[in-house]
Amino acid sequence: MPLPPSDPALVRAHRALTLTEALIARPSVTPDDAGCQALLQEALAPLGFGFQVLESGPADFRVRNLWALRRGTAGAAGFTLVFAGHTDVVPTGPVERWSSPPFVPSHRDGKLYGRGAADMKASIACWVAALEAFLADTPEPAGSLALLLTSDEEGPANDGTVKVCEWLAAEGIRLDACIVGEPTAVQAVGDMVKNGRRGSLSGRLTVLGKQGHVAYPQLAENPLHTFAPALAELATTVWDAGNAHFPPTSFQVSNLHAGTGATNVIPGEAVVDFNLRFSTASTPEGLQQRIGEILNRHGVRHRIDWTLGGRPFLTEPGSLTEALRASIREATGLETELSTTGGTSDGRFIARLCPQVAECGPVNASIHQIDEHVAVDALGPLAAIYQGVMQRLVA
Repeated sequence: MPLPPSDPALVRAHRALTLTEALIARPSVTPDDAGCQALLQEALAPLGFGFQVLESGPADFRVRNLWALRRGTAGAAGFTLVFAGHTDVVPTGPVERWSSPPFVPSHRDGKLYGRGAADMKASIACWVAALEAFLADTPEPAGSLALLLTSDEEGPANDGTVKVCEWLAAEGIRLDACIVGEPTAVQAVGDMVKNGRRGSLSGRLTVLGKQGHVAYPQLAENPLHTFAPALAELATTVWDAGNAHFPPTSFQVSNLHAGTGATNVIPGEAVVDFNLRFSTASTPEGLQQRIGEILNRHGVRHRIDWTLGGRPFLTEPGSLTEALRASIREATGLETELSTTGGTSDGRFIARLCPQVAECGPVNASIHQIDEHVAVDALGPLAAIYQGVMQRLVA
């Protein structure tokens, strides 16, 4: 049954739903955008947006990025509010385990199923629906509105948002506030907003030893035995106490490989993958130095290849978080919780040139899982939240 056009809230919710369905139907597994961004350009062009398509990456991993901007009446000097998202999704996993085809939007028990439903095609659709409603009410806002979309967030993230941010910086384009559409809610839309994220520092440690026969240990050097005391200290070290916004830094081993497969051979080396999720109370340089000191103190012959996945970022309470709080309260009646928990996001790149970055999206319970879904009745409130932020910051 068609929705009555006289009810803006229902029209907005219906638009969010149909656009989410259309995006789910496009199998945009990283780095393939599968036409998602072109669909969004079709929706945004009548609203007065201009576009810059930025492609990056090798031929066999080509990433499509989209920057869409609509200038407000205040021009470049006005407040610029950005929505950042990704059109790519993770692989489906075994298709036969899905209750319905992962790229066929399907409805059951009030939920919309499909890969990317929650992460993050619903957020993108809700933002577009909010834009349409906001600009219908406020055709000439003072501030500017923009979207930054990539097809390389779920992958290596080397040719996605980071490349757009480099281009924005080179062009001298200023961003004042950014909402990243990551699924941040725990039980209901609006119950949690991320106003920061921990940094991620990974290392591949190669412990050097000497291969030999297990019956003649005096002629060999077992790297696992050498490393064991150092590992015990690494696992129990207090790296920092965290702070008011972040938990303490954590150290975790994710993989450990050694040996030839034979039971009578002492391995010549051991390879250890580890990760530190660190707060603003530590720096990657300081953590690298401390780990090196521990290994050297225990006489571990080694080399380490480091990968800095992202530095921590934090948005202190201000105009963006207050606009989100007020909009969530208005749309849902909830008092939102500001949090920095969880993994990394593309917010880590945007925070380098934007002073206020926060993440707000649907419930994250099913993301990356078989039968990923989003509650249909959550789409209207999420779009209302986004529209409320626009009204408070750029109208």
